[in-house]
Amino acid sequence: MSQTTTAGGAPVIDIGHALDQGPFTALQKGVIFLCAMAIVLDGFDGQLIGFAIPMIIKEWGITRAAFAPAVASGLIGMAVGMAMAGSIADRIGRRLVLAFSVLLFGAATVAIGFSPDVETIIALRFVAGLGIGGALPSCSTMTAEYAPARSRTMAVTISIVCFPLGGMLAGLFAGWVLPTYGWRALFWIGGAIPMAFSLVLFAFLPESPRFLARQRQRWQELVKLLNRLERPTPANAEFTDSLEAAASANAKQAVGMKGLFTSDYARDTIGLWLAFFMVVLSLYSAYSWLPTMLTSEGLPVSLASQGLTAYNVGGVVGSLLCALIVNRFGSRIPMIIMALLAGIVAIAMMGIDTKQDTQMLITGFGIHGLFVSASQVLLYALCAYVYPTSIRATGTAMALAVGRGGGIVSAFIGAAVITAAGANGFLTLLAVGMFGSAFALMLIKRHIPPVSGRITKV
Repeated sequence: MSQTTTAGGAPVIDIGHALDQGPFTALQKGVIFLCAMAIVLDGFDGQLIGFAIPMIIKEWGITRAAFAPAVASGLIGMAVGMAMAGSIADRIGRRLVLAFSVLLFGAATVAIGFSPDVETIIALRFVAGLGIGGALPSCSTMTAEYAPARSRTMAVTISIVCFPLGGMLAGLFAGWVLPTYGWRALFWIGGAIPMAFSLVLFAFLPESPRFLARQRQRWQELVKLLNRLERPTPANAEFTDSLEAAASANAKQAVGMKGLFTSDYARDTIGLWLAFFMVVLSLYSAYSWLPTMLTSEGLPVSLASQGLTAYNVGGVVGSLLCALIVNRFGSRIPMIIMALLAGIVAIAMMGIDTKQDTQMLITGFGIHGLFVSASQVLLYALCAYVYPTSIRATGTAMALAVGRGGGIVSAFIGAAVITAAGANGFLTLLAVGMFGSAFALMLIKRHIPPVSGRITKV
């Protein structure tokens, strides 16, 4: 490990260098696995409502529009949870925030199964959204802080893939539970699983070494953790983090929100915000309303659930392929092509007879999900590339917040479009979102170059 000594002779260890240059141990992989499973459960619980909506509407005799606030409240809760989780985790640690977030959305999901009316679901979906939104940044932070530099990009990419993977599992789960046990059991069982997993996190998930390095009173805990990570550390060691110190120095030069709209970055900021908004509009229109649209066309609940499952399967495949494509060709052309293809696939599906060619329609949604999810994953990477260190966190957070606005809009517009124009109107909504994203991507000046031409930025 990289170290110096203090005037008193105590070793000073650079925690960033120790983590990045040391071995990739079983404990590190175990932590990343636990974080990945938390994101799987995030995607799982976050999408249960989409599968349950058709059955709830039928049982309670309410309209789709009446249920739209329940969809929106979950997305609003996610936005609030994302905004709060980072600052809280910086105060009390990533481990507790992540474990509590999983417990919170699990408990709220169980409670939804006891709901007597839509108003109760609205309130509980907001609480569940707080937990889901809080878990996402905590997981990505823990993953980035535990993975060595050489494996970090792949580890974070895999963690992002886990969200649509969770949605895919939710579809399979809903297809089994809904026809036999009903929508209440869907939430009871679906919430109990993350509640149980939160106990695993409380018991076995260690704290982030980088967080502990900033807490002098917890250095003895860090010494023990580093020894478990196969990085032998003296008991009297002191710690520093040269990368964080450099980032802090750059942060003093940051100009916050104003920095996003200087002459250098204004065009890219507007392009990123619009691209995120339109992609998330399409993505959450599908997550929230795809099964409802298919049941409104006369398909049984089990087949309707297959549509969203296929969408998520496509999302998993697209997310895995996207990193390889960008490494080879850069981001500009692949991202624009994927967004355009997503819109074209949605338009092409308008010619499919929902009842006669159901499997073709479901396959079409799988292909559409592939292109949309790949576009969204790449937008995360593009944010990190476009902005310098001094405004990267602000730029990424604001782009995600604007994108979540697209999801909130989808909660209301999705129900209205299905009611007014049926399947073709819904497909038009998906197409408009992705064509809009393609236009926004054309506005962005800075795109990730191919690996051979990439220049390291700080």
